[in-house]
Amino acid sequence: MMKVFVTRRIPQEGMKILQKAGMCNLSVWDSDEPVPRAELLKGVAGAHGILCLLSDKIDTEVLDAAGPNLKVISTLSVGFDHLAIDEIKKRGIRVGYTPDVLTDATAELTVALLLATARRLPEGVEEVKNGGWSTWKPLWLCGYGLSGSTVGVIGLGRIGLAIASRLKPFGVKRLLYTGRQPKPQAQEVDGEYVPLDTLLSESDFVVVSCSLSPDTQGLCDKTFFSKMKKTSIFINSSRGAVVNQDDLFEALSSGQIAAAGLDVTTPEPLPTDHPLLTLKNCVVLPHIGSATYSTRGVMSALTANNLLAGLTGSEMPSELKL
Repeated sequence: MMKVFVTRRIPQEGMKILQKAGMCNLSVWDSDEPVPRAELLKGVAGAHGILCLLSDKIDTEVLDAAGPNLKVISTLSVGFDHLAIDEIKKRGIRVGYTPDVLTDATAELTVALLLATARRLPEGVEEVKNGGWSTWKPLWLCGYGLSGSTVGVIGLGRIGLAIASRLKPFGVKRLLYTGRQPKPQAQEVDGEYVPLDTLLSESDFVVVSCSLSPDTQGLCDKTFFSKMKKTSIFINSSRGAVVNQDDLFEALSSGQIAAAGLDVTTPEPLPTDHPLLTLKNCVVLPHIGSATYSTRGVMSALTANNLLAGLTGSEMPSELKL
């Protein structure tokens, strides 16, 4: 029996697959809350496989604690910036992850966040609750619509394309995108490949959907926001570290841009006293891009199957090529 440490309580779809396989001695941190560092180091000792989450930092210390038996790390996430990839590669450990399966859910949530931010839905709900709703007023709670607008998507990968295809039916006039190079699939949404500066200066909505890399870390900074229209809406559902949050606060509070919607922040959770949370024109969600029951179930099953394949040396359904 090979030892597997599971760092959190995961959807049953994945646990049933691991239990049914009958080849794992499962050790589970059976909580909805993250495993404390000391428990993680203790739990992985001698493990052949680790099933982890985005919130678990799998660094050299954890790899050393696991020891030479470790064959596979399977993460219940698309992102892998929590993994010490260079060190993992050096040790010949395989990595499984969960791309594709959360594309639709994340795209839907991004569109919902964009609409909620642009049409000021959280403010409206609050006004109903606190008695601010008195009578119909021509300019009260006016926001911005998608019809006839220009939308700019930074990173037209799987999720970026799915977001664009959902926004087009709202009557978007132009769809701009930027990235390392033009994408053939952009023609599906009549996407125009433009330099970043052009995208920022011409877009009414700027949607960030790129992966986190040295090139994109802190990409959305003071200079970035200064190139946007004063009436534009900024949306980020990629990674929190892509945005300089101090610069975003300044851009929002000074009227440099109209509003922002974030499903990701740095850190996560965002402290309740963070300046961004004092702004009415900033909508912050608790990283729920993939939070549908069906998506999380499929993610859990894929993570379990990746882990089993790594343990047996067979082909993974979704392996990160190191």
